[in-house]
Amino acid sequence: MRLPPMNDDLRTMIAVYHQRIGSADDAGADQVRSLMDQDATFREQLDRVMVASDYAANIVIDQPALLLELYTAELLSGGTHDDVAALLAARLRALGDKADEACLKRTLRQFQQQQMLRLIWRDVCRLTDVRALCAEISSLAETVLDQTLEWLHARSVAEWGEPVGEQSGKEQQLVVIGMGKFGAGELNLSSDIDLIFAYPESGEVRPPEDGGKVKVMTNQQFFLRLGQRLIDALDTVTADGFVYRVDMRLRPYGSDGVLVSSFDAMENYYQLQGRDWERYAMIKSRVVAGDRDNGNRLLDRLRPFVYRRYLDFSAFESLRGLKRQINKQVRRKGRQHDIKQGPGGIREAEFVVQALQLVHGGRDRTLQDPSLYSAMAAIREAGYLPEELIEELEQAYTFLRDLEHKLQGFANRQTQSLPAGEEERRRVALAMGYEDWASLRETLDHHREIVHQHFSDVIRTDEEDEAGHHNVEEGRFPELWRGELDREEAIRVLRDSGFEEPEQSLERLEGFRDDRQFRTLPEQSRQRFDRFMPLMLATLTDEKTPSLGLDRVMRMVAAVARRTAYLVLLVENPGAMRQFVRLCTASPFIAEFLSLHPVLLDELLDGIDQPPDKAELEDELRQGLQRIDARDLDGQMEYLRYFKLSHTLQVAAAQITGKMTVMKVSDYLTFTAEAILEQVLALAWETLQRKHGHPVNSNGDHGEMDFLILGYGKLGGIELSYLSDLDIVFLHDGALEESTVANEEQKPVNSREFYTRLAQRIITMLDTQTISGRLYEVDMRLRPSGESGLLVSSLSAFRKYQQEEAWTWEHQALVRARAVAGSGRLDKAFTDLRAEVLSAARDPDQLLDQVGSMRERMRRELTRKAGSKRDRPPFRIKQGKGGIVDIEFIVQYLVLSRSAECPDLLRWPDNIRILEEVGRHQLMEGNRSEELIEAYLALRATLHRYALHESDLENPLESLSPHFQTVSGIWEGLFGERTVEAEAEQ
Repeated sequence: MRLPPMNDDLRTMIAVYHQRIGSADDAGADQVRSLMDQDATFREQLDRVMVASDYAANIVIDQPALLLELYTAELLSGGTHDDVAALLAARLRALGDKADEACLKRTLRQFQQQQMLRLIWRDVCRLTDVRALCAEISSLAETVLDQTLEWLHARSVAEWGEPVGEQSGKEQQLVVIGMGKFGAGELNLSSDIDLIFAYPESGEVRPPEDGGKVKVMTNQQFFLRLGQRLIDALDTVTADGFVYRVDMRLRPYGSDGVLVSSFDAMENYYQLQGRDWERYAMIKSRVVAGDRDNGNRLLDRLRPFVYRRYLDFSAFESLRGLKRQINKQVRRKGRQHDIKQGPGGIREAEFVVQALQLVHGGRDRTLQDPSLYSAMAAIREAGYLPEELIEELEQAYTFLRDLEHKLQGFANRQTQSLPAGEEERRRVALAMGYEDWASLRETLDHHREIVHQHFSDVIRTDEEDEAGHHNVEEGRFPELWRGELDREEAIRVLRDSGFEEPEQSLERLEGFRDDRQFRTLPEQSRQRFDRFMPLMLATLTDEKTPSLGLDRVMRMVAAVARRTAYLVLLVENPGAMRQFVRLCTASPFIAEFLSLHPVLLDELLDGIDQPPDKAELEDELRQGLQRIDARDLDGQMEYLRYFKLSHTLQVAAAQITGKMTVMKVSDYLTFTAEAILEQVLALAWETLQRKHGHPVNSNGDHGEMDFLILGYGKLGGIELSYLSDLDIVFLHDGALEESTVANEEQKPVNSREFYTRLAQRIITMLDTQTISGRLYEVDMRLRPSGESGLLVSSLSAFRKYQQEEAWTWEHQALVRARAVAGSGRLDKAFTDLRAEVLSAARDPDQLLDQVGSMRERMRRELTRKAGSKRDRPPFRIKQGKGGIVDIEFIVQYLVLSRSAECPDLLRWPDNIRILEEVGRHQLMEGNRSEELIEAYLALRATLHRYALHESDLENPLESLSPHFQTVSGIWEGLFGERTVEAEAEQ
């Protein structure tokens, strides 16, 4: 790669460097001169390095042997972490057992100078890219830390004894945690290394056998001394310079804290006293040296402090505060030309990414990566920011980091300030590949403008902008909320703002403000309420019934009073605030739903519109689960529950806003359940297969999932409602006594046991109560032989039961049965079996009597159990005379009695499409099938609306009376008077 054109001054400078090499009286210098004459590429690269870095040029002149060793080992053009590690290990071994720490320091510093020359050479000659260079620099630091710590630990044990854990009795080692860019694996050429020291357990040091009168010391004392020795070996400036500047200020309590802490002490600190800025810092934490296994376990223990389970928009407050402090320093110290801390600099790019990591990382573990580049990729993949925005941010960040390397490599100084001198500017521009400083500055300004704009869009820091970006006129609501108005004035403000019941609304606000729960909140939480409540009241004034809305909204507010990060989310996002207020005002169901699951406020950020179609739904769930560790059952279960809750909220919102009909609501809720069942089955199968191998099927084959989940009732009929449970039955086609095909690490079991365990695991994943509730209540009573039957049946046993033992009511249930997850082959076999059973010849009178009698018994039993609830609209609409269940029984009777002559009745498991086939084939007189469809849709629509509005609907039974009468007339036309006695009991 050729340098851009140079002026005479730079040519003169290179000539001077050549002359200094030529005049050096050193064998190494002779060899360098020889290489310059023989290898044109080497000479061209050396010239480029000399232009870019006085520091590297002086190493070549003063210590040419270091360059020759790199050239001979081919480490200038390549080299791996292992190559570099082996080089340092050889030098440390050469010191011998008698070497003291002065020898160690000299060796480390000379090695570091050689590696800095290698890294600057690779950078300015474009033999690596920016991200790879950062990784190489970080890898070097890990190598130096690891081997230095190992060298010092061995000598410390020989001198003081072995530290031993009090509880485990195991020998202990220091854990070194890298923070900041080191933790991210993205160090720059002249970075400090930010470290935290820890050790696993308290205990005492076991003295060496020949320790004589060595004083007994604790593990903390041992690791404190070892940590001090490690810092001294790296940080102290000697005649050979230093290795790394070590910064320990990120440890618990900062500079005032102990240098090294036990794991328990670390966890207690972060749980009880950890501050917001420390959460931000801990994003980039990574074990970089010492006991890595135990260190990773410590970081797992600390992860809940960094990443909250709920959506955490309080992160924006924290980062905003940090940025304000940085801005003050920039203004005070004149750092506008600092490409790290100045406007549009490296820090602002980092803030954008890390804010989203803190907000979403508790739920999306792909964001829990210390690398900024990896985090940007995860943000792009998950869609938290538009792809083009992330691309612009990544390009700008890469350019800034590239320039940072050139600024620091010039003189091995830790600087991010643009040079003021003309010569240095020209040399930096050439190192970056630009002909002059003006061209470089134009590109730099473009990237900084992009970064600052994106930063401002995501994290606002300007105080005026923060106060005004909501576009909501709060008026006197802040005074009202703080209790600064007298009662009459407060009522007048509410009345003039449109609150239909101002006295009751004021009492609601005062009651909450005076409640002990609010009065005992921390000061920060009360400050958040002072910001939230006026905005919420102002937003309510856009509703027709703000007093009613206030009452409902306050359910959620009270529920999250001690988790005010949720309120921050709404304050930060006025669109989400408007949608939250609108939906809660419209539906007490949604208000209660959000109060139970405030994590769903996340769904309001982009605005809830028409939910995605089935394929998008399935893809969203599949991709979400792929971002969770395959062995993290808790994480998988939490994500499944969030997925279900979020889509329940979406469909409820779509129904309230009139964007989705009742039929579509049921379809969507059913599609959600199917997507979940498919993934639960896949996860359970993978777990069991990993433990036990593959079960053998009835044909002697293995490897396929010969398992099927059948949906009955509302699930089978594609008619799920918001609170439906799942009626399911499990089938398999395994060779019952054949053992699974397993490897040496797996434990074989027979197919019967495998599929039983599979069914049990599915039920556990669906029905277990977690912090987010349960996925679905599962009802298995429709399986062969009911509660006394096997949990999972073979296909052949299921066929035999249906043909020889099943009751008529079980065949009725089979009308609304279908495969909802599992094997396609078994799905087809079940579909054929269902058709065969349902179309079997039956005595018409006997069937009529059995179906009518079953309905009579059901109504009598359910009426008795319902007690006073039998007069409530939901019960009457579903179970009353002429209600939904009567229509379902009519449909089931028609299928069982007529499908032999009309196979089209067997095509569908849902009532509407079966009734459409009944009408198409004229299996009922006149337009009775259409009347049943109309009644069924009206009754279900009312049930759905009643679920969302609870008791808000005025006398729904009166408007449904014509439908009840129509259905009752059709029922009596089919079944006669056999249920009159049961009706009288109601």
